[in-house]
Amino acid sequence: MPTRQRHAPGAAERDEWLTVDEICAELKISRRTFDRWRATGKAPRCKPLPGGTLRIRRSWFDEWLDTPDKDIA
Repeated sequence: MPTRQRHAPGAAERDEWLTVDEICAELKISRRTFDRWRATGKAPRCKPLPGGTLRIRRSWFDEWLDTPDKDIA
């Protein structure tokens, strides 16, 4: 499982919207890996926007990271 730095206290309170590129950078994975996880239902929850772009709330991402039983191999 890729590791990431935890944000300072209060960062989750902002519950910012993240791009897929930001998620990939934090996890140190390629966009192709993220897309594969999403296609198989293993990626964090995403909100599709007009034009096909995706956004992920920080809280959704943190919750996904804290899920111990995700199979992302």
